[in-house]
Amino acid sequence: MSKRRALGQHFLRDIRIARAIVDLVAPTPGDLVVEIGPGEGALTGELARRAGRVIALEVDRPLVERLRTAFPAVEVVQADARTWAYRALVRPAGGRVLVVGNLPYSVAKPILMALVEARTAIDEMALMLQREVAERVAAAPGGKVYGSLSVLTQLYCDVRVALRVPPGAFRPPPRVESAVLHVRVLREPRVALADERRFHAVVRAAFGQRRKMLANALAAGLGLPLEVVRRKTTTAGVDPGRRAETLTILEFAAVARQLS
Repeated sequence: MSKRRALGQHFLRDIRIARAIVDLVAPTPGDLVVEIGPGEGALTGELARRAGRVIALEVDRPLVERLRTAFPAVEVVQADARTWAYRALVRPAGGRVLVVGNLPYSVAKPILMALVEARTAIDEMALMLQREVAERVAAAPGGKVYGSLSVLTQLYCDVRVALRVPPGAFRPPPRVESAVLHVRVLREPRVALADERRFHAVVRAAFGQRRKMLANALAAGLGLPLEVVRRKTTTAGVDPGRRAETLTILEFAAVARQLS
């Protein structure tokens, strides 16, 4: 329990919400589901009833033992969801690989990034996060919550905030609201990229100093001369005086191509 508190984890207790979360990905007997942070098993039982195979990743040893006793058909693994080998998952013949979870607030972003990096092994996800983080991931260009997390997730996935979850659905109730992201992995990135690493670097640099004009933020973040960045950004068809939060993924890709 101490590990759980340290990670900012709260146990889901509302079975109606648990069913609604599982309904988002609608597992079938042909599917493999990885559950992150099963806790006391509110989602685990529903997943075990509907999916062909369930692997549950739990960091807390006492909870691992309880889950193994309560759900003998589920493969309960003591593991850190930030570093687990998602890429090694094998898609069932004719089925899907799904990820469902109540992500600990304090490590939700690194877990999400690990899942996005392993996207070729995953088809669809339903992930509970702190509401502000979920809205940031799904944000469209032009708002203050739109940032690198939005761009680097939406480059590879369709993302939407599917459910909002009140504090009373958890034990103990958190001080913040939660939300569930429904994530569908795209077969190909939304934009064709010659150099994905450069694209990522450009996006992170642009939002690293988001109050600055785009050219200034990129020059500082990438260690390039300001005049070079201004010229390259203009060549990409993007005004260097704009701010990062106004750029679409297509525009970031155009800038990244010029700065490669």
